[in-house]
Order: sequence, then structure tokens, then C-alpha cells
Amino acid sequence: MANTTQPAADAATEAAGHAAEAAGHAAESAGMPQLDFSTFPNQIFWLVVALIVIYLVLSRIALPRIGGVLADRQRTITGDIAAAEDLKAKAIAAEKAYNQALADARAEAARIVAETRAEIQKDLDAATAKADAEISAKAAESARHIEEIRAGAMEAVKAVANDTAAALVSALGGSADDKTVAAAVADRMKG
Repeated sequence: MANTTQPAADAATEAAGHAAEAAGHAAESAGMPQLDFSTFPNQIFWLVVALIVIYLVLSRIALPRIGGVLADRQRTITGDIAAAEDLKAKAIAAEKAYNQALADARAEAARIVAETRAEIQKDLDAATAKADAEISAKAAESARHIEEIRAGAMEAVKAVANDTAAALVSALGGSADDKTVAAAVADRMKG
């Protein structure tokens, strides 16, 4: 049994020695490891290695991709601006065409109005001429009819005047033939 306990005791002693050595080393480096001057060359080496790796990753992978994205974006923006300019030019052309069509439509409407007005005036002139002709014909007919009535009235007045004159001459005791009475009445009617 003594044999089994001996190696355990030796292991315990050795562990205690390592613990004491670690405690001495810990006491020696009780500060921050980054500020330990004995590790500066190692830290600087790994800093340079990390910066070179970061530079290579950025310059070979990330920056070309970012540059490609920026170039694509610039091409898209330039294309959109060109398309907007093209659409603006088309809008201006469409506005000019609209204004021209509007002016043409107004001119056409004015021409149609003038033609319609001329046709209406022509129809009105024809209707007026026709009405004037009808009125003139009716006026001539009326004048002829009035002249017939006047002539008939004059004959009636002559007949009445002849009869009245003959009756008056007879009533006054004179004698007159019809020709003398008619001549006297006609002479009196003239003026």
C-alpha cells in the first residue's frame, strides 16, 4: 500500500509546485496583458497580419462588389434621367401636338360656323326674296282688286249720281234726258 500512496503524494507535491509557480507568474503579470511590453512584438505582428488580411479582403472582394453596385446604381440613375428627359421631350411634343390640334379644331369650327352662317344667310336671302316676290304679287293683286273695287264703286256712284240727278231734275219740274244727266255727273266728278 505504501507503493500506491507514494505516487499520489508525489503527484500532489508536483501539483502544488506548479500552483506555486503559476501564482508567482500571475503575481508577476498582474496588469493587463495588452499593456505587457514583452508581448508587443507578437501583438504588432498579428496586428499587421490582420490589417493585411482585411486589406486583401476589402480590396479583392468587398470594394469591387461595392464599386460594381455603385456603378450599376449610377448606370440606373443615368438611364432613368435619360428616360425622364426622353419622356419630357415626348410630353412637350405631345403638348405641342395637342395645342396644334386644338388650334386646328378651333379654325375648323370657325370655318364651319362661317360656312353655316353663309348658308343660312343665303337661305334667308332666298326666303326674303321669295317673300318679297310673294308680297309684291299679293300687293299687285290687292292693288288690282282695290282698283276693281274702286272702279266698281265709281260706277255705282255714277249710277246713283245719275239716278239722283235725274230724280232731282224731275222733282224740280225740269226734264232732262239720261245723256245730259250723265254728262253733267261725269263733268262734276272730274273736278
